[in-house]
Amino acid sequence: MIFCCPACGGALERHENALVCSKGHSYDLARQGYVHLLPVQQMHAKVPGDTKQMVDARRKFLALGHYDAFRDTLRRLAAAYLPHGGTVLDAGCGEGFYTAALLETAREKGGHVAGVDISKYAVKAAAGQHKGIDFAVASLFHIPCAAESVDVLTDVFAPIVPGEFHRVLKPGGVMILAVPGARHLYGMKTVLYDAPYENEERDTDYDGFDFLGAESVAREITVEGTENIEALFSMTPYYWKTDVAGGERLRRLNTLQTEIKFRFLVYRRR
Repeated sequence: MIFCCPACGGALERHENALVCSKGHSYDLARQGYVHLLPVQQMHAKVPGDTKQMVDARRKFLALGHYDAFRDTLRRLAAAYLPHGGTVLDAGCGEGFYTAALLETAREKGGHVAGVDISKYAVKAAAGQHKGIDFAVASLFHIPCAAESVDVLTDVFAPIVPGEFHRVLKPGGVMILAVPGARHLYGMKTVLYDAPYENEERDTDYDGFDFLGAESVAREITVEGTENIEALFSMTPYYWKTDVAGGERLRRLNTLQTEIKFRFLVYRRR
């Protein structure tokens, strides 16, 4: 158990239906098995993070298999750096699609996996479907984990918080970031926008980390059916940034062809 008390920072121990620290702070375990470790003062919205609609859309789309290559690459990279008996933290775990693959790697090495996300809906879905993983509702800006408790930290399209990631990683631990490639979902953008744009690709330096390298994974996919296209749209930030006309153009499609591309950036904590 790498989670610690968000009130006092003390270690949490699992009791029958709760996690409890030595000072008596107690956090109930939900029926699905996750714990809520997000203090009220860190909730900048009534229901922070992804909505139930966004979580359901992502689960629906990911089940189609279009992102399996990204999941498998993340698992391979994590396996290359995870020591025997090590701990993986999936920061911004969402509904657990990538976290579940990381569990397979950790089990092969006698290790452990935890996942945190600020969305209660996402964590509830993840814990309900994927067992053997410690899930918590928490902010990536205040991760409820002890300092130097994590061997490998993964972050797939979630906020990048270098200082907090550095704190929870052990010296020599590895951070794996997944960021969109230049033409990720470009086919969708050509429908949504009159002037589609490419994402900027850059290798960013972070204080306290050594950059080990980057690996790109790209595919051309065809998404069939208006419901599946809508599911993909709903799990992207474009859903909130696109005007009504762009969204209507996309919803008239029954087939969408687009490039997808992830860049995996690997760093070692000094």
